Amino acid sequence: MAKEKITEDELVARIDQEITDSLGYGDEVSLQRERAMEYYYGEPFGNEVEGRSQFIDSTVQDTIEWIKPTLMRIFASGDQMVTFNPVGPEDVDSAKQATDYINHIFMKDNPGWEILYAWFTDALLQKNGIVKVWWDESEEWNREEYKGLDEMELQSLISDPRVEVIEHTSPGMELDGSYSEGGSEGHHVVISRDMSKGRVHVENVPPDEFLISRMSKNIQDARFTCHRVKKTLTELREIYGDLDPEDLSGGIYGDHEFSGERESRYVFDNSGNEGFNNETLYGADDSLSEYWLHECFMRVDFDGDGIAELRKVCLVGSTVLANEEIDRIPFVSLTPIRIPHKFFGLSVADLTMDLQLIKSTLMRNLMDNMYNQNFGRYAVLEGQANLDDLLTQRPGGVVRVKSPNAVMPLATPPLQNYSFQMLQYLDSIRESRSGVSSSTQGLNEDALKSHTTATAVAQVMTAAQARVELIARNFAETGVKELMNVIYELVQKNQDKQRVVLLNNQWVPVRPDMWRDKMDCSVSVGLGHGNRDQQLMHLSTMLQFATQAMSGGLSIVTEQNLYNMGSALIKNMGFQNVQDFLTDPAQAPQKPNPDQDIKQSELQLKKGELDVKIAEVQIKQQKLQMEAAEAQVDAQLKMAEIQIEREQKRPVAIGAT
Repeated sequence: MAKEKITEDELVARIDQEITDSLGYGDEVSLQRERAMEYYYGEPFGNEVEGRSQFIDSTVQDTIEWIKPTLMRIFASGDQMVTFNPVGPEDVDSAKQATDYINHIFMKDNPGWEILYAWFTDALLQKNGIVKVWWDESEEWNREEYKGLDEMELQSLISDPRVEVIEHTSPGMELDGSYSEGGSEGHHVVISRDMSKGRVHVENVPPDEFLISRMSKNIQDARFTCHRVKKTLTELREIYGDLDPEDLSGGIYGDHEFSGERESRYVFDNSGNEGFNNETLYGADDSLSEYWLHECFMRVDFDGDGIAELRKVCLVGSTVLANEEIDRIPFVSLTPIRIPHKFFGLSVADLTMDLQLIKSTLMRNLMDNMYNQNFGRYAVLEGQANLDDLLTQRPGGVVRVKSPNAVMPLATPPLQNYSFQMLQYLDSIRESRSGVSSSTQGLNEDALKSHTTATAVAQVMTAAQARVELIARNFAETGVKELMNVIYELVQKNQDKQRVVLLNNQWVPVRPDMWRDKMDCSVSVGLGHGNRDQQLMHLSTMLQFATQAMSGGLSIVTEQNLYNMGSALIKNMGFQNVQDFLTDPAQAPQKPNPDQDIKQSELQLKKGELDVKIAEVQIKQQKLQMEAAEAQVDAQLKMAEIQIEREQKRPVAIGAT
């Protein structure tokens, strides 16, 4: 039995319920992320005592900031972050072009480095990093003004179908439309040029703006996801057409309760705008009024056919601005420590926040003890000492007393070594949890001892980096790989026109709609093969072996193999343009080979000798033919002579006169 289509009010009611029940909406996850941000900034814990030490350790910030350089070096140091592998032999060229073009879209068409940095920071600090990727076809108009144009220039300018004339002043015309001798010279025109073009757009989504239904395992299988973002009325009008503020029921920025997680991002320097509303900020200019736009992606049986379809519903307050069926949720997530069967994982901050609290408490006690050592407490006989003199701490200060033992210092326990050993123990716990150790943060003094070998130091470094490499592998296989596959899918479906781009220092025409629907994507970030120094050593060894093999006459190495090794060596050194240093043998002009030249000369000489012999044979044949012709002529002459002789010897007939 077919169901009736749900009404718009029912749809809005369901979305409100989904938002309220979703993760990231003022729940425990949001509180944990808020606390992680406060620990990262080193905000007070709230248990500080006036007059005592209020030291705050920076374990969370130090650990995260030491992991980020390794991740950025792994992912953003090369020119190819991912590689698309061909499915069949006919896909080799398309796969190579797809690899170059998809990396170009992410790193050049979008601020790829900034996106990765923010993406990784969100994940390390607030459990999951979220990026939004979609095909953007929004309109973009540029205002241009031209003066002193002649008729041909004017016609050439306005003949472009993308140009719309806003203002036009003819020669001799004043701005008010009247003509005068002192009017303008030539045509003055103001145009609006349509610069719209479809492209892949990637942007970071703050964790406090992303909502997902409970019990979700991943984004694509989630029943409900939402991007709750602040938009001005101008931006809403550019996206959804002309809107009247009176039509937007609710959703005004400031009407909703401010999220503590959102405020925690600005608490360090108090750079938020809490306490302000639209009227305070912009007055009567409603074009800059801000609203909460909810871009919801939900599975709902909207058409009543009994099957839930994936739909995108955009609304401000209770006003629905868009409602359409889509084929994919445009979010990609990554997390440093994955928990099977759960969407939210663990952040590095989750692993180290308790250590920051313990170290801060311990350091406060140590500092209070040191304060008491330098400025200790005293026992004073009441009425026998001047308290003002005693409380004034200055070198050479005099304390007036009425009796010899009126002031007696109280003993302060000395600092014990186990207190500092406790700090070292806490650091070792942090190392085991996060993989960030003294070896990865800087040179360890023990590494220079004579009995410590280079192999042992390398083993310690490798063991310390194992946790960081695991985080990088999680990022590569779950987040970066999926993002690149989504970009591939978007350009393959939407870019139906040829685009000429600069790839590998060459202008290449690209037609993604001619590629295969799906190719195998692999993340080529050099994980699992040691650090860059070790890779450099391995490549140098391989290059030396290949050179010796070629010089020894072995046919196991070709010029193309040598080029590939040299190319990998140059990229490992940090240089992007391999063509500036090496030339691909497949594209290099062919050099003359001396051996081949000698063989070619010998062949040409033999060919010449053969031509001479053929000419001699032809001459002999011609002579034989001439001799045969002469013999035939001689034979004919002899026959004629014989015939004549016969005629002469014939007897004359009797009776002839």
